[in-house]
This record gives sequence, C-alpha cells and structure tokens, in this order.
Amino acid sequence: MDGANVVGSRPDGWWRDRAGAATRLAEQLVAALEAGTLDTDRVHLVLEGAAKSAVVPEHPRLAVVRAQADGDSAIVDHAAALPGDVTVVTADRGLRARLTARAVGPGTLLDRMS
Repeated sequence: MDGANVVGSRPDGWWRDRAGAATRLAEQLVAALEAGTLDTDRVHLVLEGAAKSAVVPEHPRLAVVRAQADGDSAIVDHAAALPGDVTVVTADRGLRARLTARAVGPGTLLDRMS
C-alpha cells in the first residue's frame, strides 16, 4: 500500500504532520483488521520520507516497509517479491504502470475501513 498516496487522498491537514498522519493510517488499518472489515491475510504499508518516523502499532497482519529511497520503487520491488495475488492501493498512475500487481485506488480501501 502506498501510504503517502492513501494519506494524501484526504485533505485533513496531513501535510503538517506526515509521521502523525501515517501513524493514524496504521492505527486505522489495525482497527479494520481486528474488526474484520479488511478481508486480507496481510497488509504491507510502505512509508517514505518524513512518514518513515511514524509510530506504528504492532499487529501480526500488518507489515511496515520503510522505503530506503523513493516509495514508488519500494512498492514495485516489494509487491513483485510477494507470493500469490497482490493488490496495491494507490492512485498514482505512474506507479500503476510500473506494477505487475493489481491496483486499486485509496477510496476502495477507505470505504472498506469505514
């Protein structure tokens, strides 16, 4: 999941505290996993830039990838290395063009978490 893209899809002031916004997203993901509203074995949240310093709650079905360089390359590489069917959450058309995995927009994820 493109953490920056999902966070950036809502104009809630995330740009003032990118790490805080990433923390809130991770907390929402954990809550959705616990509630069963996300029907997936595992969520991989890719964080980049200032968001990498987010404090993320531990959960057995949430993996956090802190990109060494740009988030898009980390997402492409990580998704390609995962076995089975992979869905990447992003609205970034350039990133989607680089993926071999299926892609859905942030709205799809946010709707399922609400």
